[in-house]
Amino acid sequence: MADPEEKWEDNVPGKVEINGQTVSFYVDHECILCSVCSDAAPNNFRMSDDEDHDICYKQPDGEEELAQCYEALENCPVEAIGDDG
Repeated sequence: MADPEEKWEDNVPGKVEINGQTVSFYVDHECILCSVCSDAAPNNFRMSDDEDHDICYKQPDGEEELAQCYEALENCPVEAIGDDG
């Protein structure tokens, strides 16, 4: 399970509300740069500028992106994605 105390500082901050659900996705230091998240949710996750971890660069905007972010979270092999909404 991702640790909010260990999240990368270059994740986008903030929370969004979609259909009454508040979410705030992030990637923590467990990330192994496998690209599962950026493949599942390319509008929300990408490689960091340092190219050594992935980040959430945009919180989801709508139900489709929300579903993709949860797909990324569920398929992360090291459980580095969190949602502190």
